[in-house]
Amino acid sequence: MRVVILGSAAGGGLPQWNCRCPICTLARSEPDRVRPRTQSSIAVSADGSDWLLINASPDIRQQLFDNAQMHPREGLRHSPIRAVLLTNGDVDHVAGLLTLREGQPYALYGTRGILDSVNANRVFDVMAEGVVERQAIGMDEPFEPLPGLTVTLFPVPGKVPLWLEDETMEIGAETETTVGALIEAGGRRLAYIPGCARVTDGLRRRIAGVDALLFDGTVLHDDDMIRAGVGTKTGWRMGHVPMRGENGSIDALAAVEIGHRIFVHINNTNPVLVEGSPERADVEAAGWTVAHDGLNLSL
Repeated sequence: MRVVILGSAAGGGLPQWNCRCPICTLARSEPDRVRPRTQSSIAVSADGSDWLLINASPDIRQQLFDNAQMHPREGLRHSPIRAVLLTNGDVDHVAGLLTLREGQPYALYGTRGILDSVNANRVFDVMAEGVVERQAIGMDEPFEPLPGLTVTLFPVPGKVPLWLEDETMEIGAETETTVGALIEAGGRRLAYIPGCARVTDGLRRRIAGVDALLFDGTVLHDDDMIRAGVGTKTGWRMGHVPMRGENGSIDALAAVEIGHRIFVHINNTNPVLVEGSPERADVEAAGWTVAHDGLNLSL
């Protein structure tokens, strides 16, 4: 199985277009210390030829340009992307669908709840019927988006997308609006969980023994954005478990047998983004890799 991390940042990317926090400032002035990153997305292939795109970032055009595996290879129009899977309906995971509208056939997968949120917005009708086949997938029902690649979706604690929040919103509920994906090919297993509000016993059992885990790294501490002075929301309020602190993911997953441990979906205020920082050294000492755009895995 081959995996390409197309985008490793949370919503807004790094540097965020309107942000002058210390980390965004370093990303502009000293990119060797803070690598710029695009918004969250990965691609997975069983054979290195046909690819499943998981989440369609607003930065998808640049991501496809930056990774030669994703370039057209034959005829006047072609794409190696045969299918797209959504793990939630967040803007930073669905807006890129509008870029993938050039009459290129592919299958679009997601839970019924996620696809309903997309289908309810008519702007996504630019993905014409008969060109993009939308397929709802049930929880714990393995399916093959590509030959040789099996995916099983499972619920993780989360919340509805920001643009669907109302007074009934519940944080931490396990529903079909925020899911993880267990991906299998050639006897190898990858778990992709870019959004998760807390680590539960069920989640630990679900991912035990995987060859690689790509996990929500939005914030280092629950109050990252408050400390940076750029927001008032905690990680929990945004539906993201912190790396460190009470119930942090590093300690919560420490006893779970996992091959590669990689943080993805990293917010621009997270200090682990700074190369050589004490915060980066801490998470690396705990056995985790901080993802960057273009990181390739062969499992």
